[in-house]
Amino acid sequence: MRVSFDIGGTFTDLVLLDDTTGRAWLGKSLTTYEDFSRAIEAGVQQVLAAAGADADAVTDSVVGATTLITNALIERRGAKTALITTAGFVDTIEIGREWRYDLYDPRLTLPAPLVAATERFGVAGRLMADGSERTPLDEQEVRRIAQTLRGRGIEAIAVCLLHSYANPAHEDRVGRILAEELPDMPVTLSSRLVPVIREYERTVTTVANAYVRPIAGEHFADIEHALSRIGIDDTLVMMQSNGGVIRVPTAREFPLRLLESGPAAGAIGAAHIGETLGIQRLIAFDMGGTTAKVCVIEGGSPTIKNSFEVGRVHRLKPGSGLPVTMPVVEMIEIGAGGGSIASIDGLGLLQVGPHSAGSRPGPAGYGLGGDQPTVTDADIVLGYLDPDYFLGGTMSLDVDASRSALLDGIGGAFHDDAVASAAAVVRVVNEHMALAIQVHATEQGHDPRDFAMFAFGGAAPLHATRVARILGVREVVIPAAAGVLSATGLLVAPPMVEASRTRMLPLSHWDAQAIADQFDALEAQAADELSVPADRYEHFADMRFTGQGFDIEVRVDPRDGPEEYLAKFTAEYERIYTVRPDYPNAEVVTFRVRGYGAFTVPTLTRTQTGVADRVPISRSRRAWFPETGMVDTPVFDMLRTEIDTPVEGPAIFQLPESTAVVGPGDIAVLDADGNLHVRISTTEAATA
Repeated sequence: MRVSFDIGGTFTDLVLLDDTTGRAWLGKSLTTYEDFSRAIEAGVQQVLAAAGADADAVTDSVVGATTLITNALIERRGAKTALITTAGFVDTIEIGREWRYDLYDPRLTLPAPLVAATERFGVAGRLMADGSERTPLDEQEVRRIAQTLRGRGIEAIAVCLLHSYANPAHEDRVGRILAEELPDMPVTLSSRLVPVIREYERTVTTVANAYVRPIAGEHFADIEHALSRIGIDDTLVMMQSNGGVIRVPTAREFPLRLLESGPAAGAIGAAHIGETLGIQRLIAFDMGGTTAKVCVIEGGSPTIKNSFEVGRVHRLKPGSGLPVTMPVVEMIEIGAGGGSIASIDGLGLLQVGPHSAGSRPGPAGYGLGGDQPTVTDADIVLGYLDPDYFLGGTMSLDVDASRSALLDGIGGAFHDDAVASAAAVVRVVNEHMALAIQVHATEQGHDPRDFAMFAFGGAAPLHATRVARILGVREVVIPAAAGVLSATGLLVAPPMVEASRTRMLPLSHWDAQAIADQFDALEAQAADELSVPADRYEHFADMRFTGQGFDIEVRVDPRDGPEEYLAKFTAEYERIYTVRPDYPNAEVVTFRVRGYGAFTVPTLTRTQTGVADRVPISRSRRAWFPETGMVDTPVFDMLRTEIDTPVEGPAIFQLPESTAVVGPGDIAVLDADGNLHVRISTTEAATA
């Protein structure tokens, strides 16, 4: 057996998988922010008990995803960090790109650097862009800086010297000196973490990794201790933002690779289910307690991009966050989750989010002290959630508390009508998510109507059919075990490591041996970091036309020549920008290798036992729909519903860890693997 966990903003999801039979047991526990490992420990014990197994049954790796890294950066809860850089460049991290993300905002705010000006140090020594040394490194100055840092309470150091991507010699020497002078200090070298061009982005990335290293190390140790207390001493591996898993020693050194681990796991899980169903084009829609995530998947796998922004000052404004150069599954995050708080703004308009009630106190309906109206409270009042069967009956919902929170918080704007208030909250959040999905898909050159929507997470199945109707999407799939699909995705994700390095090479100066050597070195680096023997490699080149400032990633074959590189680059350029420039001069900027470890993808059968082996009592309840108002609605248990039997909405399908709402006129069919397929009615989107 293997076990996985995904630490979310509200719940920690778990899956216990029997690799022999494909049977899975699911678990959910409230995320414990004071010590995340407590929720993991409780959840593992929960799924072991459901399976009637003990800890000895877990004989393979434990796979995890965590929000800790993202939260530490957003909430500025990392370590006190110092930056050592090339003399004259200590303010690069503050100057940034001198680019305004909003030209017309006179009070434009940029994210504050993670390192204070007093903790930035410049050291003499200069490398040129080709890696040659212009000025030797001043090693005595490095030692003096180390002595200064000793008395300042510094907990981590980032080292980012000019052009170290071309030659790591100076950074390597700084690292050795710091190890001598400050032997217990975690040091992050940019040439090890992100050896690519763009000084500002590289510095921010290096500092961010150093900033979260101490807290990440404690986090991993807590998880390992919690598993050990249960009796599980197997290898702990963690999901990366790019959809592959790595060993904890690597994650301790490079925790920034886990920045979007949970959302990446969801996208991998959706792609896996899509492949088993023969659906190659899908929109993965993951809505949990704090946020919703959307990933467009084409060709059976999500797109990987090489940059990401974290801690945006304005959530929907690119450029307002800290730019991190790190491979990540391409997706959009929306400030809309089950715990998103509804309020009336200064103009008297209803807004939902981005603030969330989290897991504690959580929505008012949880009965844990929350008193602000949330999306979950609206879902409760509208009859979508069963108060007696939440989390399979292990947790009860307080309908009266949800109703009171809505009336007290926003009821005055809706004539003190709790149902009208709840309906408004749900409509606003659905429209918000539909708009974000439309924009995200359009930016990638896609029409959402050409895709199926896969809805998972605790809240997405509640809202997916309505969001799909707004978008014009005609098929929605609610996967089996939808509420914990991210944890399921962890079990089907292969070991994978990406290695990259900038090497500027004009195609007119082709050097086949240099390219072969570059790819060989990157393959060796990837193999060294993989948790298992390497099975295969994928090769990429970031390319641009000479004179351009930005580049495009192109998949290549190591045996390709300059003609093949140019043809592949121009084809990708045309796909993105719809034009095919007749420029003869192009160049490679960065070489990349993705190494995959040997891995057998498990076969998951239909889940028979969820977080609790309890049958929901209700066979129908009153629920609200725009077309009908409050109406008696049949309720089905997805674990026991007849397969291949069409059900016309309105209807509600319940899983122990999630609930799917089917709108009037929609047709739902359960397949043999427990996936619910919903054909959306052709009713005009205006009724949505």
